[in-house]
Amino acid sequence: MKFEKGVSGNPKGRPKGTPNKTSDEIRNLIQDFIDKNMETLQADYESLEPKDRLNFIERLFKHVLPAPLHELERLTDEQLDELITRLKKNNQ
Repeated sequence: MKFEKGVSGNPKGRPKGTPNKTSDEIRNLIQDFIDKNMETLQADYESLEPKDRLNFIERLFKHVLPAPLHELERLTDEQLDELITRLKKNNQ
């Protein structure tokens, strides 16, 4: 059976826009790990060579900065609408 765009294969599944519980749990675990190991992480960072520090910072930026504009241009109108809806919901 072929899926149709906009029709869920599981109509009683997770409602649209509801965060993935697993993702939230992983974020919380990572935040706890960072909180508990801040001193060690800082010392490890300071022991890196300058080029490795830059690589580390670059990798972090991917997780904290918004996507570059050229990435947004690849989104469909539906994806843009969903993104706008989520941003409005998060800013309420």
